[in-house]
Amino acid sequence: MTGLAENPGFSRRAMIALALGMPLGGCIGSTRTFNARAAAEDLAADPTLHIITTRKLVKGGQKSPFFDSSRGALKYARARLEAPDGSIFGQVNAIVSGEFAVKTVELVEGVPATTFAEALRGRDSLLFVHGYNQTFEAASRDAALLSNGIGFKGNTALFSWPSRAGLLDYGYDRESAMLARDPLADSLASVVQDPFGARLHLVAHSMGTLVTLEALRIFRDRHGDGGLDRIGAIVLAAPDVDADLFRAAIGHLGPWRNRMTIITATNDRALDISRRIAGGERAGALGREAFEGLGIRVLDATEFSSGLIRHDAFVANADVRAAIKRIIDRT
Repeated sequence: MTGLAENPGFSRRAMIALALGMPLGGCIGSTRTFNARAAAEDLAADPTLHIITTRKLVKGGQKSPFFDSSRGALKYARARLEAPDGSIFGQVNAIVSGEFAVKTVELVEGVPATTFAEALRGRDSLLFVHGYNQTFEAASRDAALLSNGIGFKGNTALFSWPSRAGLLDYGYDRESAMLARDPLADSLASVVQDPFGARLHLVAHSMGTLVTLEALRIFRDRHGDGGLDRIGAIVLAAPDVDADLFRAAIGHLGPWRNRMTIITATNDRALDISRRIAGGERAGALGREAFEGLGIRVLDATEFSSGLIRHDAFVANADVRAAIKRIIDRT
């Protein structure tokens, strides 16, 4: 199969909609709608970001950077965000003032995975897992941009693992990602096994897809397929994962694959750098044909990736965000 831009007569939005109707080896499940309470609020109305993290807290969480790159025990916190100004003045000034920003962070006492699950009760949730070379605040902004950009109605959450946020720290970040897989698996288990919880959607980016795939494998090894009905969409954007490792990981996930969409771009320059560092093709830089027979949905966003790095179409491109919204809305 070819990419999204095979027919110039289609609009960009129409081409993505067409691609999402053409799964490779299965579909993402039946159409569902958010529950009534979830439909009442989005992130702009309640700018709270739920944080589950293995980073160490700094300065008591009272000021930036809130969490650093040191590896620590799992913890749950609530971040209060400064929402963007929706007025005309605010929109004009957005180039200077930016979008969402972290104002305060409050560490919550208790067993982290349990308190995290309890905090999400009553509304569907969107959990974002960031990638390589990300500070806590940068990852928080991406989580907020994603949630706000797709108009998600429910809880917005971030799993943040200790990235050093340096271009030369790829090795440290990859080891941190591997160390974070068990804490993420524990967090997922608490959420999907909470009898009062709603549905959980996962969006992972770049090296965060490695953490997510490993956590899902660990969860399935421990708990089987119990809780699968509580998982909505699993979106893996620009996976910075060795292609052979990615295929092997997908092979261990059984029916979980039916929830998965991978977003790729063959012109992703960040993944080209990762390939040179790690020594192996990255899954997120491959074309659709590389995933045939795996039972996952593939969105080739090559024609929609722009800028110098071409690695963040999941938040930077309106058409790709619209595709993610459609994926979530139908699962």
